[in-house]
Amino acid sequence: MYKRLPGILVRGHQVASRPSKDYPYGTIEKQKPFFTALGLDLHEYFNGTLNISIAPLTFEMSSPELTFPLVEWTDLHPPETFSFSRCKVIFNGAEFQGWVYYPHPETKERHFQNPSLLEVIAHEIPNIHYGDSVEVEVNLDEITLRSKEKD
Repeated sequence: MYKRLPGILVRGHQVASRPSKDYPYGTIEKQKPFFTALGLDLHEYFNGTLNISIAPLTFEMSSPELTFPLVEWTDLHPPETFSFSRCKVIFNGAEFQGWVYYPHPETKERHFQNPSLLEVIAHEIPNIHYGDSVEVEVNLDEITLRSKEKD
């Protein structure tokens, strides 16, 4: 079952799409060949993530479509586990296919995400900017939503 959620596009850590002081490359571009070898071809998607705040809700990847344990995609830190769930981003009335991208925090050394922030790999979306309102359609069979007030 899918559910559309309102969201706001926010600035992330700025490492997924471009080189940074920690990485001499964008991490998504570097990770894509590893994901392809494991069965998820993301070559047609933008080399970066959309960081979509769904606050006040939080989410948990409860039963993702794909999980790749301990991927050795860089020698700069230990292997990471990644999960993916299909989604759609809706912006200005247009729908863009994508994947919720979830680097598991228990295997991630740095750049921890807020539990109200969905990271999405999608097709390039023209004229989208930080602060823009979007909708994101997620699969409730794979992603559990919670209200912050209940935590």
